[in-house]
Amino acid sequence: MTAETNYDTLFGVMAVDSGLCTKQELQKSQKKHKVESQANPILLSDLMVAMGYLTKSQAQRLLTDIKTSKSSAKKIPGYKILGKLGAGAMAVVYKANQISLNRTVAIKLLPKRFSQNPEYVKRFYKEGQAAGKLHHNNIVQAIDVGEAGGYHYFVMEYVDGKTISDDLVDGGVYEEERALDIVIQVARALEHATARKLVHRDVKPKNIMIMADGTVKLADMGLARETTDLETAQDEEGKAYGTPYYIAPEQIRGAIDIDGRADIYGLGATFYHMVTGRVPFMADDSAKIMKKHLRERLVPPDHINASLTAGTSEVIEIMMAKRREDRYANATELLEDLEAIRDGRPPVQARKRFDVSMLEKLEEGDSVQDETDDYDEETIAKYRVAVIALGAFSGVLSLVILLMMLL
Repeated sequence: MTAETNYDTLFGVMAVDSGLCTKQELQKSQKKHKVESQANPILLSDLMVAMGYLTKSQAQRLLTDIKTSKSSAKKIPGYKILGKLGAGAMAVVYKANQISLNRTVAIKLLPKRFSQNPEYVKRFYKEGQAAGKLHHNNIVQAIDVGEAGGYHYFVMEYVDGKTISDDLVDGGVYEEERALDIVIQVARALEHATARKLVHRDVKPKNIMIMADGTVKLADMGLARETTDLETAQDEEGKAYGTPYYIAPEQIRGAIDIDGRADIYGLGATFYHMVTGRVPFMADDSAKIMKKHLRERLVPPDHINASLTAGTSEVIEIMMAKRREDRYANATELLEDLEAIRDGRPPVQARKRFDVSMLEKLEEGDSVQDETDDYDEETIAKYRVAVIALGAFSGVLSLVILLMMLL
């Protein structure tokens, strides 16, 4: 996990990740806190309550989670807690020393209120077990998972660095060459995961970490699932698991047979964000964003960032194809194209997928029928009824006209 944060920062992150306030509200609170705390020290939690962004009970619940998790973390045998690293809606992460090997690690702790829920505990252990199957330089390594004092913990490799999200927060844009290097490393991680029949299901900027030496690490296996785990797949059928800005269409539909192509879509959406400075689809709420992933055409990234090479834009568009059959079949194919672009060559696999015949028709000035629109059965049924009704009306009208002429 990433570098240490102070108490107020941890509280703010938890407030946003728990859905209690928006990022914009947190940013406004932090700006005001920075000014006011110079003259009159005040906790960020108290200020956010005063500004109306949180209720007293919400703030107190977050504070309790932080305090109790810290106390319980100190009781984990074999580890010495050094400080807090971060937090999410379902866990707090600490920096610690593994005493037996004298090495720095990160410990994710499930809060008490979630530890009492069997479903959350089951998912927590599945995350640790999934991560434990992966051994790759571009994946955060799992070390241990267990329970102490009624709290469940997951020990993992400590990553001293930052996330891609940290660079994108204020609309930052990556240089194409740098973005390619990062995406190639993540693609290698996905290739390794696919070989072990695991799909991550939540590839996004916040789960991609960059170390000081440039090494990239894919983190957070919280939504990971084995492609052979049919029982879990059936339990989750019809439910959308993932992050709205980066989720693949088949995940939105809750398909049973999710595979590595969903992760390629998530990486494509992340790549898009990195080189354009904005997410592929934007809307007022999660439901509208996901609907756009299903229906709305993607604005090509080179239409936003004109300095992008055609090859990179093509690769991102293939990665984010709405039909998974139109995407790269696996991370190995994707790597072939990414490495080609890095070396100054055109992307082989992407070019194969572009409809050359359609381009030729356009050059000749012929009209081209778009076959990518996806209409639901209800719409098609209504269209058929309308056609039949129109045909019947036309027949009756013709008969009336004929009779009038005879008379």
